[in-house]
Amino acid sequence: MKQPVRLTVVGGGSWATALVKILSEGNVHIRWWLRSGPDAEHIRKFHHNPSYLSDVRISPRKVRVCTKVREALKDSEFVILAVPAAFIEDALKGVKPEDLAGKSVVSAIKGMIPAQNLLVTDWTEQTYGVPADRIAVIAGPCHAEEVALEKQSYLTIASQNLGCASDVAQLLSCRFVEASPIDDIYGVEYCAVMKNIIALACGITHGLGYGDNFQAVLVSNAMQEIRRLVDKVYPVHRDLSASAYLGDLLVTAYSPFSRNRTFGHLIGRGYSVQSAQMEMNMIAEGYYAVKSIHEVNRQYGVEMPITETVYTILYEKTSPVTATNALKGMLK
Repeated sequence: MKQPVRLTVVGGGSWATALVKILSEGNVHIRWWLRSGPDAEHIRKFHHNPSYLSDVRISPRKVRVCTKVREALKDSEFVILAVPAAFIEDALKGVKPEDLAGKSVVSAIKGMIPAQNLLVTDWTEQTYGVPADRIAVIAGPCHAEEVALEKQSYLTIASQNLGCASDVAQLLSCRFVEASPIDDIYGVEYCAVMKNIIALACGITHGLGYGDNFQAVLVSNAMQEIRRLVDKVYPVHRDLSASAYLGDLLVTAYSPFSRNRTFGHLIGRGYSVQSAQMEMNMIAEGYYAVKSIHEVNRQYGVEMPITETVYTILYEKTSPVTATNALKGMLK
């Protein structure tokens, strides 16, 4: 029998739990790093994550839980990062370049490193010396909650090295998930960052009482905004109507499972940023991402009215009503 593929999953949240479930469908051995000692011990004893997607059974035969990240990385062929971008540096604290040497690193993170305004893939390459052809990105459209229910889902795996993308896609394909490879890693990663910002905008306007008609126009304009940015940052031919781009945007903008839409909805209803964060048990990547994109766009000067509206609401404390009224006249 073929030897199991050795994997490490870094992160203990809902998306990490969903990825462990998907990967466990194959011939694998997973070392799963969690920050929380009590959660790790609970998984060892009872075979489910007590904090996220608690109905998902964790196979004790295929999954070994760790709380020491360097131990979790030993002997793995693939390392999947599934920690919010704002906390990945802390999660990998103490990890050295040699710990990732020879491994393929896969980002399941839909955000940017806040202090440096870097894509996670660029940060991984610069910080740990992982070659670009051994780095990949997981894109949706796919919500962890539907993976837990084994609803039919689709993933896109992007890498500059199509062979690397194909290897990861094979690992993430199972009876309820179809995964396909592409080579537009920067387009996919920027779109993944942007769709969370747009979901915040959708949530804010929904919280203010805007209906489906406005949401449709908002998302249509958002797609144009995303196109302007990715064409400026990484100008290659791409079909933004594909599921890795448009599909991921739609599910994040409209789904009740979207934590970014939920966060935005709370802001639209009058919650402060701090109150909205306390209300939620999960991180909304878009909150950090909109500041990073705002700062990155100083270099490119792309017209991004929706992004700037969200930025002014969250970081300049502009009233959502005032900011949205100004945005309405810019949409077509």
